[in-house]
Amino acid sequence: MTVALLSPLVLAQAAPVGGPFLALLVGVVIVVLGIARWRLHPFFALMGAAIAVGLVVALGGWRELSLIDAVQLPMTALGSSTGSIAVIIAMAAVIGECLTVSGGAERVVNWLLKLWGEKRAGIALLLAGLILAIPVFFDTVFLLLLPLARVMARRTGRDYLYYVMVLCAGAVIAHSTVPPTPGPLLVAEELGLSMAVAIGGGLACAILPAIGGLCVARWLGNRVVVPLPTESDHDVKRATELPPLGWSIMPVLLPLLLIGAASVWSLLTGTVPEWMDFLGNKHVALFAGMLAGIALVFGRDQHRNETLGSLLGRSLELSGPIILITAAGGAFGAMLREAGIGEAVTTMAAGRELNFVLLGWLLAAVVRVAQGSATVAMITATGMLTAAAGQTGWGVNPLWVFLAIGYGSIVFSWANDSGFWLVSRMCGWDARTTFKTWTVLLTAISVFGLIEVLVLSAIF
Repeated sequence: MTVALLSPLVLAQAAPVGGPFLALLVGVVIVVLGIARWRLHPFFALMGAAIAVGLVVALGGWRELSLIDAVQLPMTALGSSTGSIAVIIAMAAVIGECLTVSGGAERVVNWLLKLWGEKRAGIALLLAGLILAIPVFFDTVFLLLLPLARVMARRTGRDYLYYVMVLCAGAVIAHSTVPPTPGPLLVAEELGLSMAVAIGGGLACAILPAIGGLCVARWLGNRVVVPLPTESDHDVKRATELPPLGWSIMPVLLPLLLIGAASVWSLLTGTVPEWMDFLGNKHVALFAGMLAGIALVFGRDQHRNETLGSLLGRSLELSGPIILITAAGGAFGAMLREAGIGEAVTTMAAGRELNFVLLGWLLAAVVRVAQGSATVAMITATGMLTAAAGQTGWGVNPLWVFLAIGYGSIVFSWANDSGFWLVSRMCGWDARTTFKTWTVLLTAISVFGLIEVLVLSAIF
């Protein structure tokens, strides 16, 4: 038994190229089994995988790594990843909570509905999902907008499924490709993309997949019959209870303007004044958005019973697990690089040209289907991909790799994805109906995104 267990490590030591791939296989298996079969929290699955990769390397002996290093290095990498993303995710959570509590998000949606008109309500809900999901997690956006979809369906007497699908399309696209959502945020950090490029590129390239999602949602709405929602007196707030539109959009718009202004100025002049560079810093810009969100809540008498402590406390309770998962993914990626997977891939690919755009989409898609979480799929795929690229580079602008990973992470949502059950339960649909609607929609958006990114990477 001992010989059988040690034989892979002996083989890894004898074959330096095989060793890194063995470590990669062990890590991915632990992540997938840990989340999908053993029902571990993703944080423990990712950290367990990171330590396991270190142990395989230490026992395999193809790199100088001790058993102590196998445990200590993941902890150091966890701290480094936490330092780069924790404050951003926490502030984004505060912005989301402020938009929800104040009614600001609902004001934005009402404005979009008025702007586009009742006949184009689907476009308004898609844009609302896309805009609000930039600083807000998908679950929150879905629960926030679902009552409005119900109201529109009851008002028109039809198109309930269509309205639900379009709001999901907008929110999912932003959730997978636009920071500061945790998954895209970590991918951008790992690929060395600036926040401005990641946000701007994610939003610009969201247009075609969003149009595709809109068409698929309409097609599904005409093919799949679901019952209209029942009446509820608590679906939406009265207009008099909502804050002004300008204040409502400011927590989202202000960080985007500050970050974008510095980038545009640099592009036009080749240099950025120190004060503009300071204001365009991602932490400063999101802090300004957070202050605008807090002012939105406490600037109105309706929320005089709310306290700053409770508001920030709820936000941290929401963002804490996300920070841990994202940072653990960074530790896993760091240990894959430590294992030498980049050098191994370079050796294996000698004389061949790797398409990292397609590879990034495929890796994210495989991990997504295996364990369900889009965020974990992005994190895991990025770790494997950055280790594989090594010092050779991507061969394309890393923005295209960033987008490919994001779109790959949403393909084929099924029973192991919490989003699948959130949509199913909140809409009152059975699993079969959710497969025929939600799963088809996300897979279509993923494929549209891949095609778009492949074309853009070939042109630019």
